[in-house]
Amino acid sequence: MRISTGQHMRIDQRMKLAPRMIQSMEILQMPLAALEERIEQELGSNPTLELAEPGAEAFDAEAARVETDRADREGERELRVEEGSKAGSDNAEDFERLNNLTNEYGESWSSNTQGSDDWSPRPFTRGTGERDAKMDAMANTASRGLSLYEQLMDQWRLVEADDDVLGAGEYLISNVDADGYIRTPLETLAEQSTDGWGVPVLRSALLKLQQVLEPAGLGARDLRECLLLQIEAYRRAERDESDMLDHAELLVDEFLDDIEGNRLPKIAKDSGLTLDEIKDGLRMLRHFQPHPGRQLSDDGPRSIIPDAVIEFDEDADCYTATLTNSRLPTLQISPSYQELAKDKSVEKRTRDFVGNNLREASWLLDAIVQRQNTLLRVINVVVLAQREFFEQGEAGLKPLPMTQVADQLGIHVATVSRAVSEKYLQTPRGIYPLRMFFSGGTETEEGDAMSWAAVQAKLKEIVAEEDKAEPLSDDALADALKTKGIDIARRTVAKYRKQLGIPAARQRREY
Repeated sequence: MRISTGQHMRIDQRMKLAPRMIQSMEILQMPLAALEERIEQELGSNPTLELAEPGAEAFDAEAARVETDRADREGERELRVEEGSKAGSDNAEDFERLNNLTNEYGESWSSNTQGSDDWSPRPFTRGTGERDAKMDAMANTASRGLSLYEQLMDQWRLVEADDDVLGAGEYLISNVDADGYIRTPLETLAEQSTDGWGVPVLRSALLKLQQVLEPAGLGARDLRECLLLQIEAYRRAERDESDMLDHAELLVDEFLDDIEGNRLPKIAKDSGLTLDEIKDGLRMLRHFQPHPGRQLSDDGPRSIIPDAVIEFDEDADCYTATLTNSRLPTLQISPSYQELAKDKSVEKRTRDFVGNNLREASWLLDAIVQRQNTLLRVINVVVLAQREFFEQGEAGLKPLPMTQVADQLGIHVATVSRAVSEKYLQTPRGIYPLRMFFSGGTETEEGDAMSWAAVQAKLKEIVAEEDKAEPLSDDALADALKTKGIDIARRTVAKYRKQLGIPAARQRREY
């Protein structure tokens, strides 16, 4: 084998994204709450970025509106390598970030700091004694709530038991899932234990956990055990010895599968209970929580912040869109640091550090403007195309492919996709995800275009109006849709029914 070196010429085409372009993509894809968090982190990590004084000129939605006409003419900017990038760099890290845009809204940002050197200069402070608005903004950030594990451990530390039971209980708590269940068999947990906990001590610890942890039902291994634990806790707390509670306990203990299948006549035949007694027991079961862990989880229903408000303008007889930017702080680049970067008497290393941060701040402000501009343009197209939705509801939704919007605005379809990701509109009919307005569709027998969401809305109407004693099968639902001019196959009806969370006809039947 011979090893040799030589020079070769090769011509190829490569597309590279500059860090500035990737930052613009990230900012565009962020929902409003994530953008607020990003701005707060940049305020904390970039000393050259600060909150503007009231009335100061800033990068906001108004600037985005001014640039709308220019952007309409220019269309999407060409992808290019940023001038000044390192020679030979393949931007591998940037491409990795781009491939994981949808996963970058979590803790990864907390490690994104600018200028990690510990010699970084302290930002200039005013000698007036006034409160620092920048620090106030960061101080008002809500703290993270306790996790389910932390809350359960806080309860468990107050329990009095043998050391083995307490240690095994901590091990079991670490295996409680988000629903509050311990789904792994005790035998498997005993084999996986590094502390040598055996099945007997784990069983004793589990019994203790189920007795003391609140809310009741935590530490159950399946739905049946979870509901039985809650029924027993309710009986003790309320001293309830009613027949209704006994019926509920019997249904859970012996007929849980039949309840899920809505086989009430079979339950009546096998249990000796009447249909009325079974219905009373089912009403009692509705008081209990099948997922007790979610009552303590910090992942409760997240508040939705609309990115734009849609209102009807009576004078112009049209709907208009306004971005909701009041929550975003007004940002500016620090004049003090701008002067510092130009001061030749300052050490070059310090001036380079300040210059890099000034560039990062400028890129961020420019990316925010571009985000607002692109988002507003996309929303305006939606408002114009979906007027019937705002007047009629989901039945008025029209097919609106993203490719159509991209062609109309002269941008790439991927840009449209990022612009609508996790964005919400506040409309006269409520708050809806922006992505909902983009879908394919079909044509009615009259030749009118109808989106798949509109078809699903019609399906919900038919199910809501059916005779619950004789609910419609999927074939009957397809026939009912056909009478309304919508001709789709039975399997499509079944798919939409499942997507809407509508049970099968047998499970919808009321006795």
